[in-house]
Amino acid sequence: MKYQLKDEYIELMKLLKYLNVVQSGGEAKMVINDGLVRVNGEVEFRKRHKLRKGFIVEFEDIKIEVE
Repeated sequence: MKYQLKDEYIELMKLLKYLNVVQSGGEAKMVINDGLVRVNGEVEFRKRHKLRKGFIVEFEDIKIEVE
């Protein structure tokens, strides 16, 4: 799955919600807090981590490339 940036960056929890990977912002916070999301291969706990072009986000069997 690919996401085309419209601005300089998008926050991690907003990306998950925008792409309907999770049902709500609350669910996005939970999966991030539980260590279930990886950014560029590393577990990411910052909900508002700024994702920029070239970043790769992984959650369960979903891989998102930020372009």
